[in-house]
Amino acid sequence: MLMDNGPPWGAPLTLSPFTSLTVWLIRLGIVLTHARPAHPQTLGKDERFHRTLKTELLHQRTFRDLAHCQQAFDRWRDHSNLDRPHDALALAVPATRYTPSPRPFPEALPPIDYGSSAPVRRVQDKGEISFRGRRFHLTKALRGYPVALRPTLQEGRWRVYFCHQYVRELDLQQPAE
Repeated sequence: MLMDNGPPWGAPLTLSPFTSLTVWLIRLGIVLTHARPAHPQTLGKDERFHRTLKTELLHQRTFRDLAHCQQAFDRWRDHSNLDRPHDALALAVPATRYTPSPRPFPEALPPIDYGSSAPVRRVQDKGEISFRGRRFHLTKALRGYPVALRPTLQEGRWRVYFCHQYVRELDLQQPAE
């Protein structure tokens, strides 16, 4: 899944683009990648989708209530996927190209297991971990979850992972945060 780095995914006030949604996606085994900051063209398909949504559904329109809004979105989704030809699909409709994911949707999220080789720390309420006598901020989205620390090839540098996803690098040789 490709995501931009704008709010709420990586707003300047946060160190990482983790939210409760991204935590859930990672737990499902989905690998997240992020666009370069200030380069929306990296997400051209998403940007084009949003422009079309705004033009065809949202432009100069108000909704009475949430139910009215949902009805409009449902009609637009069906029209966009079942009726309207798309240039990018050689004028086919998206429904002709859709195939369900072979990945099963789990009844429960799998347990997080890092094995015994990596040090594991639980993220505290403020989104921090303690490691080698120091505290490091990660993200509040990971509160209560375990993260693994893996050494890099550089002395004093460790990479923090949540499940399979890289979170950040710690440099034990830099002054404390």
